[in-house]
Amino acid sequence: MASIRLRPGTRLIWLAAGLAVLAIVLGDFFVMRLLLAAAFGLAVFDLLGLYRTGQLSMSRHLPGSLPVNRGSDVELFVAHHSERDVTIELTDEVPLDADVEGLPLTLTIAPGERADVSYTLLPKRRGDAQFGAIAALIESPLGLWQRRQRYTGQQSMPEDADESDTSHVSTVKVYPDFSIISDYLHMVSDLHLSRAGLRLVPRRGEGLEFHQLREYRQGDAMRQIDWKATARRRDLISREYQEERDQHVFFLVDSGRRMRAKDGRLSHFDHSLNALLLLSYVALRQGDSVSVLTFGGDSRFIAPQRGVGSISQLLGGLYDVHTAAAASDYIGAAQEALRLQRKRALVVLITNLREEDADLAPALTQLRQRHLVLLANLRERVLDEQADLMPETVEQALTVAGTHDYLKRRADICKKLAAAAHLQIDTVPQQLPIAVVNAYWQIKRSGAL
Repeated sequence: MASIRLRPGTRLIWLAAGLAVLAIVLGDFFVMRLLLAAAFGLAVFDLLGLYRTGQLSMSRHLPGSLPVNRGSDVELFVAHHSERDVTIELTDEVPLDADVEGLPLTLTIAPGERADVSYTLLPKRRGDAQFGAIAALIESPLGLWQRRQRYTGQQSMPEDADESDTSHVSTVKVYPDFSIISDYLHMVSDLHLSRAGLRLVPRRGEGLEFHQLREYRQGDAMRQIDWKATARRRDLISREYQEERDQHVFFLVDSGRRMRAKDGRLSHFDHSLNALLLLSYVALRQGDSVSVLTFGGDSRFIAPQRGVGSISQLLGGLYDVHTAAAASDYIGAAQEALRLQRKRALVVLITNLREEDADLAPALTQLRQRHLVLLANLRERVLDEQADLMPETVEQALTVAGTHDYLKRRADICKKLAAAAHLQIDTVPQQLPIAVVNAYWQIKRSGAL
C-alpha cells in the first residue's frame, strides 16, 4: 500500500517570504495583489506538474537471510511512467539493530525507465530483522513542492520479474555468521594452510577405519603396506584409512550472563555460535552427527543432525537464541545433556569461567563418566592486551599487576579442571573457531573417541 504526503518545498517558502518583504517595502496594495496572484498561479502550475508524474512503483529485494556483523546488499527498484525526468531522494526504514551505508540515495529516472540501486546493511543482532517502508521524496518541476511517497507493501521483485508479480516480505532472519564456513574452506587450501593456523596431528592408527587400497606413495609408513595385495600385483600397495564415521558431537553452549561480554562487535556467545557452526560443518562433512543444547539463558535443544545440508537446520534453530542475565547452572546442564545423549559422544562445552564457578568441575566429572569432554573456555582479549602493556604511570602499573594476578589465578583454575575434562582450550573469542576444529581433529586422529 502506498501513502502520499504533500508539503511545500524550500523554494516556495522562500518565494512567499520574498513577496511579503517586497509588499511591505512597496506599500502598494494593487501591486501586492498582482504579485500574489502570479505566485499562486506559478505554485498551482508547478503542483499540477508534480501530480502529472504519477505514482512511483517501488519495491525491495532482500536476501533470504543475513549474517550478523557482515555487510549485505539490499536492492531497491523504482520506476515511473510520466513524460519527464524525475529526481527523487530515496530512503528505506531499516531494522533498528543495524548499521547502513549508502542511504539516502538521490537519483534521476527517465520516463518509462526503472532504477535499480542498492545499499549496504550490517545487522548487529541475530533474530528477526523488521523492515519498514520504502520512502521517496519527489520534487516538482520548479522545486516549489515536494511529495513524499511511502510504500509499505514490502515487495520483493527479481530483476527479470513482472512488477505486478511480487511476493511480500517484511522480515528477514539474521543468522550467526555463516560466512565463517566459506572463509574456513578458503583458508584450508594448500596455499593458505599455514595462515589458517591448523595443525595436522600424526595418526596413531587407532580410531581409523579402512578406506581403500591404492598404489604406494613416497612417505607412506611401512605398516600401511598391504603385503598380500603387493604380492598379487607385484607392486607396492598401501592401505588408506579415514577417521571413523558415525560418531557424535554434542555441543553444550553457555548462554548465561558471562557470555554477554563483548570482544569487538560480537558477544562471547556470538563467537561461540561461530565456532559451533564451523566445527559442525567439519564434523558433518566427516560423516559425524551433531546436536546442540544451550543453557543459562535461552534453553534450546537441537536434535542430532546428519549431513552437511543440515547446517541450515542448525542456523534456523539457533539464530534467535540470546543470552540472559541469569547465572549458568553447569550441573543442571550436565544432567540434561546426559539425559539427552546416552551414547558416548564428544561433548564440547563452551563457556567463560570465573573463580566463583565451583560447580563446573563436578559437572565436567559427571559428563566424563560417559563422554569424551572438550572444555572450550573463552578469555577476554583485553586481558592479554593489558598484560602486554608497558606501564608508564602508577595507575597503569597497578592495572598490569592486577591483570597478571588474575590471569595466574585463572591458570590455576584451568589446571584444576584439567583432571575433569579430557581436553581443554583457553583462548580469546576470535581464535575459538580454529581452536575447536584443531581439537576435534586431534581427538579424531588419536582415536580417543
